[in-house]
Amino acid sequence: MIQSMTGYGKATLTLSDKKINVEIKSLNSKALDLSTRIAPAYREKEMEIRNELAKVLERGKVDFSLWIDKGEADIVTPINAAVVEGYYKQIKQLSDSLDIPMPSDWFKVLLRMPDVMTKNDVQELSEEEWAEAHQAIEEAIEHLVAFRKQEGEALAKKFSEKIANIRALLDSVAPHEAERIEKIKTRITDALEKTASVDYDKNRLEQELIYYIEKLDINEEKQRLANHLTYFINTMQDGSGQGKKLGFIAQEMGREINTLGSKSNNAELQKIVVQMKDELEQIKEQVLNVM
Repeated sequence: MIQSMTGYGKATLTLSDKKINVEIKSLNSKALDLSTRIAPAYREKEMEIRNELAKVLERGKVDFSLWIDKGEADIVTPINAAVVEGYYKQIKQLSDSLDIPMPSDWFKVLLRMPDVMTKNDVQELSEEEWAEAHQAIEEAIEHLVAFRKQEGEALAKKFSEKIANIRALLDSVAPHEAERIEKIKTRITDALEKTASVDYDKNRLEQELIYYIEKLDINEEKQRLANHLTYFINTMQDGSGQGKKLGFIAQEMGREINTLGSKSNNAELQKIVVQMKDELEQIKEQVLNVM
């Protein structure tokens, strides 16, 4: 069954000192448009993550986010004791050699020095942590795919309803078609007979009528449209990745409906064609969301 390009998936991994959050959102797009926001510690895995997303998701505007929530102990910025000690020794040496008074408030001076307050967010990623984080990424992808399938089922149901409506409208053309041909014959014949001064060859008139009626014949268009309707339903059942193909079929359906309208030459048929176009327009709008 078809899948929608609209989806959402999230997974959370809780470790001893942190919580890893993975979130994926997707909307419709002609191709795969992938953007990522990844915590610094995991940026080395960005290409691997991108390749996995591209392989599974195929199409859509996809936003991938991976961020880390640290524990309370990690929120406090640590003081780099080694750097403080180094600055203290250097200031003391300068005070002795240059005969400059020592600071009255050592902490105020030292804590202003560069790199004393440090917070190293980039830590080396272990294989064990990556294995667990990778499982969280896979879980988020699974949730997004499940969401897409659910949306795809809703789209398939709507498409089936619209196709059934167009098919019913197509079946309603037949009674008006025979009436239309007879009206054309009658209108042309009456017009000629009302013109008393015109003498015409009835055999030639019959030949011209046949030629004219053949040009207005819509049997081929009806058959092609019926075939496109069946093809659309069959394509939906072929599985995911059929969005572009369904779009092409919808375009072909539109061509046949337009030709029916141009050949109809009948008010009732024109109404039916307008209703068909309305149903098809709703299909075209939603088919843009199909992967």
